[in-house]
Amino acid sequence: MSAEQSDSHSVGDRTIVGLTEYVVVKGAVETKDLIARIDTGATKSSIDLMLASKLGLGPVVDSKLIKSAYGIRLRPVVQADIMIAGRLIRAKFTLADRLHMRFPVLIGQNILKRGFLVDPSRRVDLPLKKKDKEQSDGK
Repeated sequence: MSAEQSDSHSVGDRTIVGLTEYVVVKGAVETKDLIARIDTGATKSSIDLMLASKLGLGPVVDSKLIKSAYGIRLRPVVQADIMIAGRLIRAKFTLADRLHMRFPVLIGQNILKRGFLVDPSRRVDLPLKKKDKEQSDGK
């Protein structure tokens, strides 16, 4: 399933997303489908530095001081087009080394404030629960 096909719902004019979502990041060189982590506690969205390079994101448009578990760091910022829950959004992403993290893209408040609601019971990266699987198998 891709970001365009995501099983998204809405409440009024707001799109409901889960704690993880299928996204498509569009760069100048390449476009990549992947799963992103939704983080309501992050003020800025972030993308892995190597992924951004591979996709051809850039140029650097700004730099921001970011507080994280690893301390305060100055990070470069790029703009990128991202498809999330069927919506194409142009947003700023800080560049970070996310190789040690499970998700190469983190969606923060700068994107979520654009009409998204987060349902913490929803995740696209977990297998179907046994009950849900039985229903989808017709049992």
